[in-house]
Amino acid sequence: MTRLQFSPFSRLRAAMAAIIVAIVAFAASEPALASTPAEQFVSQNVQRGLTILNNHSIPEAQRRAEFRDFLTGLTDIRRIALFTLGAARRTASPAEIDAFVNSFRDYAVAVYESRLNQYSGQFLRVSGSSEVSPGDTVVQTLLVDPSGRSNGQEPIEVDFRVVQDNGHFVVIDVSIAGVWLGQEEREQFSSFLQQNNNNVEALTQHLQQLALQVRAGGGQPQQQR
Repeated sequence: MTRLQFSPFSRLRAAMAAIIVAIVAFAASEPALASTPAEQFVSQNVQRGLTILNNHSIPEAQRRAEFRDFLTGLTDIRRIALFTLGAARRTASPAEIDAFVNSFRDYAVAVYESRLNQYSGQFLRVSGSSEVSPGDTVVQTLLVDPSGRSNGQEPIEVDFRVVQDNGHFVVIDVSIAGVWLGQEEREQFSSFLQQNNNNVEALTQHLQQLALQVRAGGGQPQQQR
């Protein structure tokens, strides 16, 4: 059976890392000039996440668990998972879909847990927002790495797509330098399914393997045949 080789720990890892970068960035940020409700949501939640990360009065395992709960509350994991599954969700059984969503969530959790302490001292600025449709907004931010100033590194644009769900905002996708990562993941999953007879269970198992590799600190997943 062919195993699709994703980019290092896949684009999903980059997406979760982007969220973590944004949260940790406020350690050195200037006050964000958030004017719209969606912008305020991004700014306020970044500060909430930072408070959790900086609470060293509790055991690390507890801090990680609280941060995990915070991020899974910030993002609509099931919605993202179903989007990345694409057309296969229409033919998969309810049990297969639930198993895939659970594996997707576990992989996402493993990714951001592995990134907790890797980003600090960066500046995040909310630069504006644009409405895709009523209740669907893209919030633009700029991530500035102070260590890159001396070599002329340009700030990285990290955009958050947030929607209103039952009266509150949730993040449903992240764009890094113009690349929407949910769409990238959907395309990679589609390629995997095409190579594996549209077997959602195989994709679910592959995500489980990737999660184990992330937690073990392994390198880039390799193709398996």
